[in-house]
Amino acid sequence: MDPFGAPPSSLSGTQASNEHMMGQLKQQLAQAYAEEFFSTVRDKCFTKCVPKPSTSLSGSESSCITKCVERYIEATGIVSRAVFTALPR
Repeated sequence: MDPFGAPPSSLSGTQASNEHMMGQLKQQLAQAYAEEFFSTVRDKCFTKCVPKPSTSLSGSESSCITKCVERYIEATGIVSRAVFTALPR
C-alpha cells in the first residue's frame, strides 16, 4: 500500500476492470430486457388489437394498441416494484 492509503496499482486496475465489466453487463442486460419487453408487448398487443392485418391501422386498432401498451407498461411497473420491495436488503 502506498503512503496515501491507495491499494496497490494492480488491485486498483483489477477493481476498475471489474467495475467496467459490471457496467457493460448491466447495459447488456438492460438492452436484452428492453428488446424482450418490446417484443412481448408488440406481439401481445398486435395479436389482441389487429384481428385482420391490412396496409394501415384503423382508429380503433390504433387506440387499442395504445391502451394495451400503456396497461402492459403499468403492469410491468407494478410487478417490478413488488419484486424490488420483496428483495432482502
